[in-house]
Parts: sequence; structure tokens; C-alpha cells
Amino acid sequence: MNIAKLKAMNFRGIKECEIFLIGKTVLVGDNNIGKSTLLEAIDLVLGPERLARFPVIDEHDFYAGEYLNENNEAIEIFIEVVVIDLSEEQQRHFRNHLEWWDNNKKTLLESPPPEATDEKGVEAALRVCFRGKYDSDEDDFLGKTFFMSPLKEDSSFDIFGTKDKRQCGFLYLRTLRTGSRALSLERGSLLDIIIKLKEIQLPMWEEVLSQLRTISVAENPDLGVSDILQSVQSAVRSFVPSDWADKPHFRVSDLTRSNLRKILTVFMSTGALRQNGEEYAAPFQHQGTGTINTLVLSLLSMIAELKQNVIFAMEEPEIAIPPATQKRIIQSICSKSAQAIFTSHSPYVLEEFAPSEILVINRVNGKVEGIPAQYPPTIKPKKYRDEFRRRFCEALLTRRVLITEGRTEYDSFPAAARRLQELYPCKFKSLEELGFAIVNAEAESQVAPLGEYFRGLGKTTFAVFDKQNETSKAAIEKSVDHPFEAQEHGFEDVILNGSHESALRRYAMLLVKSDEWPSGLSVQKPSDDIEMTELKKSLRVFLGKSKASGVTADFLGQCSMEEMPDFIITTLQSIQALVERNIASDSEEGLEDEEATEDFFE
Repeated sequence: MNIAKLKAMNFRGIKECEIFLIGKTVLVGDNNIGKSTLLEAIDLVLGPERLARFPVIDEHDFYAGEYLNENNEAIEIFIEVVVIDLSEEQQRHFRNHLEWWDNNKKTLLESPPPEATDEKGVEAALRVCFRGKYDSDEDDFLGKTFFMSPLKEDSSFDIFGTKDKRQCGFLYLRTLRTGSRALSLERGSLLDIIIKLKEIQLPMWEEVLSQLRTISVAENPDLGVSDILQSVQSAVRSFVPSDWADKPHFRVSDLTRSNLRKILTVFMSTGALRQNGEEYAAPFQHQGTGTINTLVLSLLSMIAELKQNVIFAMEEPEIAIPPATQKRIIQSICSKSAQAIFTSHSPYVLEEFAPSEILVINRVNGKVEGIPAQYPPTIKPKKYRDEFRRRFCEALLTRRVLITEGRTEYDSFPAAARRLQELYPCKFKSLEELGFAIVNAEAESQVAPLGEYFRGLGKTTFAVFDKQNETSKAAIEKSVDHPFEAQEHGFEDVILNGSHESALRRYAMLLVKSDEWPSGLSVQKPSDDIEMTELKKSLRVFLGKSKASGVTADFLGQCSMEEMPDFIITTLQSIQALVERNIASDSEEGLEDEEATEDFFE
């Protein structure tokens, strides 16, 4: 079973959206862009326990908090989900509500002839929805889920109930919020789900409650509490019959079954020993965050094995978990579930997905779209796996991408920005602090294609590159938002011709004295009294031979601002000014929308 399509209108920060999903998908994008809201939308439709909350929705679940239009008419939250890849059992259960989905066209067939359903790529599908709005008669917010087919004679639809939803097997895990109650018996907890799947009855409630009621509390007369209660009883009897308010006493609690479900939890050993040698046990939520999350995900694996055809939706599985464990979690859940949908800010998580399985979420004026990442232009799958994957994943997780023509620029600009921030922290910011991912195009011909690719994913693109011919320069300027061209034909020349002589000499002699000058370049080995022209020749050979070692970053890291090339400084200043201006503009334009929705995004 797979969710193929999600459509939502007027829900939290989403005015409208229509996205398509595949077997396993990870949603990426900026904070507050709507990734978690998309999962919440699916949960409203498919979550078996979601409609048990009261109220199901409230004012803040409507886009911009508006649940009435200018004519005082109710605005409707509408969420529609199309589910495909149905098992035979599911097709039997939903037989009266099935439609047909064309995987090639990503659409439902409308009144097809019978033979159309046999075409390749066409399969049975289930379309269900949530509708919610403000009811003025009840002065409350109401919401229900429905089958979207067939339309009955009275223009209504059949209710899509809890038993139907359990057939779909959707499970939404909010990692941080679920961990605190995963091993409780609260309805909807992971342990409760496992007990239901195993069809285990728990006839323990009356026994536990009876035991609690018989525990003696504060009945020793020496404590003085009994005398006070007797005085209370005497005072009451002066106003009411003698059989009222009889025999007041303390009990441990007035718990009900519902209370017990919420407070009973599993205790686990902590590794600490008491003075008597006994190992101390504490509620499991007092374990380390990483342990809790790993435990939660272990329970998920149990659920997947019990249910077989389950759809997992999970927020940020990487929280407080080391990279190797993140990868194992993703692999395990994807292998055991019919479909897995994640949100993530971890490149280690993204590395477990093919680019086509990574959905980049963007939002403009309330309209949300999901763009499949696909392979970057000219990057073959093998090269992607071996070299490009980590940088690509990091770029997908940022708002801004700086594309460099080659390795020298790739090393130099981040190093120079960090050095300037170190020297003048109130004036300069690092590229990381400005929200950049750096991507090495590895050739001048690849700058424009990569710029067009990342800009197509909604990223703000910057590029730094050597002096170009007019054709190449025009292509780059057309493909990126902010191009920066050096006036030298090689970036090593930008370093050598733009840096102060004192910095070049200091760095060269540092290499010699620390025995880091390559033995294979002994002919070019500089000395204390070498002429500047000859020193540049030696360093040019050294920079060219040692490019892969990041030597320009080492050089810039020991420069003062006055010793750095003007091109690097002015470029970094311009980049920072552009980013800060855009941040200020975004803050002003989005303030009203953010105030209405900030509590409901991740």
C-alpha cells in the first residue's frame, strides 16, 4: 500500500498544494516550510486515532487563522489522499469504493471503458478525504473523513471510519513527542498498537484500582491528620444528615482506567547502584534521548513485522542518534514497510535515498509544491555515489548554494570567510552561518547547468568563477541568481597576484621550515631571499600540484584581512550583504503569515 498523491487546501500554512509520492520518500526544505504539516495532513485522513481528539481541529488549523470568509461563510479545510498498491485483502474490504489510478499520467481515470483498467501502469486505487470547518449552529469546529467514491444520490459520501483506516495501516511518528509515551499504555502509544496487533486483552484495570484503594495513608493518629478529618466530618454533620460525608479518609488516588493508561509506564535499569547494591530503575523516558529514540524505532520495527502492510511517516529520525544508527534505522524501516515517508535535516539520512526519492518542498504565498530532486546534470550515478552524494545532500538541506568553478575556489571562499569572521566577528559571517552549501562544479562548463538545476529546486544560487569568454559568462549569468567573476584566468593567479607579499613569503617559508614542501618540487623550493617573481612561480607550481589537499585554505587561514586578495573580500562582502538584505525582506513579507502558523510547523 502506497500513498500516491496528497492534495490539501486551507490547512495551517498551506493554502493549496498537490504533491506526488513514491514508495519511499524523504521531504526536505527550510524550517517552517510545511514538511511536518504535510505529514499532519495525511494523519488527519488516514490516522486511526487522529479524529478521537477533541476538538478535531481549531482556529489555528486554518490557513492564516481564517475560518470565515468576508461574507461570514465557513472556509473548509480539505485534504485528499490517493492510496494505491492495495493488497487483495484491502481490495476486498474497499471493493465498493475503488477507483483506477494511472501511474504514467499520475491521475485517476474518469469513467473508463473496462479495457482501460487493464492497461499497463493502471491499478486499483482508494481516494479518501478529510473535511473540516466551523459550524456556527454548534459554535464549534467539526471534521470527518469520507470515501470520495462513489457519490451517493443525495450528493453525500460514505464515512471513512476507524476500522477502514486500520486496513490502511498508517502510522505517524512524531519522534520527540512520541518518545515520552512510547512504552505507556495510553491509547495510540506504540506499546498500545503492538498489544492491539497481537490481540491481547488486559483484564488488569480493576485489580490495580482495587489494590490502590486499600493502601493505608496517614491513618496513624500520631500524625494528626485523622483528628483534622474527624473535625471536618463533625462540621459537615452540623448542616447535613449524619449518613452524609461519613468516614473521611485518604486514599492513594482517584484514578480511572483512562488515568492509568496515561500514567503506567515501563521502568528500566539505569546502571546506577544503590548503597544496598540494588540496581536503580527509572521510567524509560528518563533514559538518554538517543536511547529513547532507538527504543522507539525498535518498537516501530516490531509493528512493521506484525502488520506487514504498514505506511510509516516519521519526523526527523536523526534526532540524538549517531550517523551510523541513522542509516540502519532508515534501511530497517524501509525494508519492513510498504511505504516510508520521512522529514529530515540530516545528509546521512538523505544518502540512503536516490535523488528521485528526495522531495524538495517549497512554499510561495501559501502554495506548496514538492519537486523530485533527480540526478544533478552531467553527474552519473556511479560518480554520484562515490564523490558527489554528500555535497549534493548538504545542498538540498540549505536555502542557498554557492557554486565554485573548481577545487581552489571550493576551498578558498569558506576558509576566507571563517578567517574574516575570526578577525572581525561583528563585521563578517561565515558562509555556514549565512546558510550556504558549497558545491564544486569541477569545470567551468558545469557552473551554468548546476546553477540552473539548483535554482529549479527553489534555491538561491551564487557562483564564483575565473575570467570567462562572453558566451560562457552569459550562460552563467542566465543560470544563477548572483554571479561573481574574477579578472584572472586561473584562481591560483587570483591568490598569487592579489595577496600581499608578506603573506606569500610567510606561508612559503612555513612550508619549508615545517618540512611540508613536497620533495618532488625540490627545484622550486623557495628560500628566505628569493625574488618575488620567482617565489610566485614556485608557489604556482606548488598550488597546482597540491590542489586536492586544500592548501589555499591553509594559506588564507594565516592571512590578515589586508593580506587577502581584494576579489575574495569584496565577493564575500557582497554575498553577505545580499543574504542579509533578503533575510530582512523575507521577514517583513512573511511576518503576518508566520504569526498565524508558527506553532504548527516543525
